[in-house]
Amino acid sequence: MRFAVICLLMLSVQVFASDSNKPTSVEDFTANMSQQSGFFDFYYQIEQDKVFLKIDKFDQPFLFQSSLPQGIGSNDIGLDRGQLGDTRLVKFERYGNKVLLKQLNTQYRASSSNLAEQASIDEAFADSVIAGFSVVASDDDVVVIDYTDFLLSDIHQISQRLSGSNQGSYRPDAKRSGVYLKRSKAFPNNTELEALVTFGGSKPGQYVNQVTPDPISISVHLHHSLVKLPDSEYQPRKFVPFSGFWSVGYQDYSVPIEDSMSKAFIPRHRLTKKQPNAQVSEAVEPIVYYLDPGIPEPVMSALKDGALWWDQAFSAIGYKNAFQVKVLPEEADPMDVRYNVIQWVHRATRGWSYGSSVIDPRTGEIIKGHVTLGSLRVRQDYLIALGLTSPFSADGKSDEQVDTSKQKAMALARIRQLSAHEVGHTLGIAHNFAASEYGRESVMDYPHPLVSIKDGKITLDNAYDVGMGEWDKYVVAYGYQTYSDKIKEHQGLEQLVAAAREKGFRYQSDPDARPSNAANVEGHLWDNGADAISELKRISEVRKVAMANFGLKTIQSGATLSSLEETFAPIYLLHRYQLDAVAKVIGGVNYEYELKGDYFVAKGVEVIAAEQQKHAITAMLETLKSEFLSIPTTLTQLITPKAYGEYRNRESFKGRTGLTFDPISAAESAAAYSLNLLLKAERLNRVAQQKQQLKDAPDLGYLMNRLFKQTIKHGTNKAHPQLSNRVNYLVLDQVVKAMQQANLAPEVRGEIETNLVELHKWFKNNKRNAHNAVMARQLEQYWRVGEWKSQFKVKPLPPGSPI
Repeated sequence: MRFAVICLLMLSVQVFASDSNKPTSVEDFTANMSQQSGFFDFYYQIEQDKVFLKIDKFDQPFLFQSSLPQGIGSNDIGLDRGQLGDTRLVKFERYGNKVLLKQLNTQYRASSSNLAEQASIDEAFADSVIAGFSVVASDDDVVVIDYTDFLLSDIHQISQRLSGSNQGSYRPDAKRSGVYLKRSKAFPNNTELEALVTFGGSKPGQYVNQVTPDPISISVHLHHSLVKLPDSEYQPRKFVPFSGFWSVGYQDYSVPIEDSMSKAFIPRHRLTKKQPNAQVSEAVEPIVYYLDPGIPEPVMSALKDGALWWDQAFSAIGYKNAFQVKVLPEEADPMDVRYNVIQWVHRATRGWSYGSSVIDPRTGEIIKGHVTLGSLRVRQDYLIALGLTSPFSADGKSDEQVDTSKQKAMALARIRQLSAHEVGHTLGIAHNFAASEYGRESVMDYPHPLVSIKDGKITLDNAYDVGMGEWDKYVVAYGYQTYSDKIKEHQGLEQLVAAAREKGFRYQSDPDARPSNAANVEGHLWDNGADAISELKRISEVRKVAMANFGLKTIQSGATLSSLEETFAPIYLLHRYQLDAVAKVIGGVNYEYELKGDYFVAKGVEVIAAEQQKHAITAMLETLKSEFLSIPTTLTQLITPKAYGEYRNRESFKGRTGLTFDPISAAESAAAYSLNLLLKAERLNRVAQQKQQLKDAPDLGYLMNRLFKQTIKHGTNKAHPQLSNRVNYLVLDQVVKAMQQANLAPEVRGEIETNLVELHKWFKNNKRNAHNAVMARQLEQYWRVGEWKSQFKVKPLPPGSPI
């Protein structure tokens, strides 16, 4: 009897234990919570400010997109409102009472239908678990997880960005963070979650101090998009270098041994015709971009006009109203992946605009385009237009009657072009920095205002082009033209590329155009014209006229005289980007993105003619002349130290005279820019090598001799003695520093030093000039101690890009 009672008690304990370990059902756990149903259902518990996610799709891949709906407002930090983070292919996996969010590795794949072969690739390369969750409720294969900690985490790597820009040490503070329910919504194909996240920190840097009310507490918004994968109807399109598109790709380990493992396709939106066989047809789903409703007029209309230029390109391939621009509805969330958005983003200083996209990494299909346009750009363009034309009266009495409509028109024309440019990126299209060399044939170039002189005055009438260029229409045709089958698509794309080459289209993108040591004479940023040297001469004449007219007539009545300095900077440096183009001619080459079979005889790399290189050296050295660098005394006397309430900023020149404007250091900065371009290690190495290929090509001796003759050996300029002496010291300093560049070839270093030895002899023979004796001693000390002790640090230029 006693044994039976004990057994009964033990059984009761086991049953009770079993009941207590039974997991809470989803219904019971979420009974008092608000719910939103969609791709992933979620629940909100207001008492603890927690968001719970219902997982009913385990091991099913989807897209996870992070973004920054509300940013920090500093171009230098680079955490802007509306900024997209990474697009990840992820899936939820369950491990007992845990759920893991795993990011799948899309870089290495197997296209084979052999499941074992696919598994071997998947097992060979690591995935990344980006978050782990505890199960808080479950119904068999359906569980609920607490998503709150992950939503409040630093998925956007804000802490890294702040520390990397020397802005301090920060980390998320959950006590000062919370779920932002207003922008947390669920839809059939996407679930959107948002939170206010506060980063607490220490030792805040200057940029954080500039843009936050309390720099040790930075509060932003972070957004998570969980997106259902698109269906399999979309067909990837092959990438070729001359397509004009960016590329998305992977390594395919299952291809035959004779085939390339690298697979690349272009990113693009899905676009198909309602009537596939019709010459002109509407799209099944047009591409619609939505404008930020906070954009003011007349900028709103200008941005819409520029973005709509793309419809010209889609119309050219048989689409009707396939590209549309509307204002974002009031209730819509710009971070919602269902909307392509053009946002007007404010920062403390002017900065870059950019176009980003949410892209399916499996196929290259663009799910969402997101354009970020810096709001201060239009003001900078207007400032440049005023500086070029100086439209106001000298006495200020008739300023109210002055018509500045042309200056405003130039600024708005630039904004139209900028809108088209950044939208182009979100269509999948890359930069083409060569388009300005055969006309202004692409909005995907960086345009310099094409201002000219008419009747002795500067005119802005043709500063920026209007509408799509022929290159843009070709690129849209490559990416979005429809074909009835794969064979016709392959043939059609090949014909498009061949026709583009036949028309003389040129194409150079970022890797070949952006670096200051780039070699190709085609593809430059912020330039104009086919002949870089002629354009430098032309823009220098425009600069000369603008500087001659610059003064009280440049600013409106009531503006401080000290504000003249920031208006003057882009005018004084109007030539800076054309200098980049001219520098590439020296030691320059010509090549294109060429495939075997593109031409009957391969073009390869062509060295630039010797005479052209010599002309380029002459043109570069002209910008070191005192006459070119000097600033009129009448102007320097007008630019006062900063008026009370104003401060020097990044747009100001950096000087050596305290509060006063320093024209000599301004010239030093400009001259150093020319010298830095001229004396790049890679450029000097190419000059030395090309002497072996072209008999008459300028060698290092030619370049150094011309440089010293134009500056140091020319002596002190009687009209500008201090300026010419400053440039002479600068030349010696920069040449010795150039010799110490890590990438300079040893034989080139030897040639430069040989020229310095000859220069030292010249110094000894020309001792009447006291500065020559000083520079001689500096060289002697360098050779004696083996270290160049520079006598000064060059003053940097005010920022130029983005102009």
